Amino acid sequence: MSLFSALSVGASGMAAQRARAELLVENLANAETTRTPEGGPYRRKDAVFESTTVGSPFSSVFGQEIEAANGVAVASVVTDTRDPEKRYMPGHPDADANGYVAFPRVNPAEDMVDLMGAARGYEANVAAIGAVKDMIQRSIDLLK
Repeated sequence: MSLFSALSVGASGMAAQRARAELLVENLANAETTRTPEGGPYRRKDAVFESTTVGSPFSSVFGQEIEAANGVAVASVVTDTRDPEKRYMPGHPDADANGYVAFPRVNPAEDMVDLMGAARGYEANVAAIGAVKDMIQRSIDLLK
């Protein structure tokens, strides 16, 4: 794998972790949402990653010298299909005839831990890109 391909792999990892973090923040923001435009409570969403081939933006300049590498991408966004959590709140405007309100199945503590993991994954890709950038710079310095 060339250094330029390693940059593309790191960039794909950063994009995937950003998408995951956006979904986790959306889950946290809607943890108490009982009414959505689609009807019913908010449904938790999760990102599913897959291995994918990433090309280098420099491949057009260097031709076939830069081979493709395996990176990561968001394959799909999965919406939670479990029944919502029911809480007895008879005075709530969204309560049913029995006084129960449907709340999303979002665990804020779990999503915060996942969000920290996404942030650390993003930071690891930033560090990898920084290391590759330093290697490229040192290679250029050797050619001077």
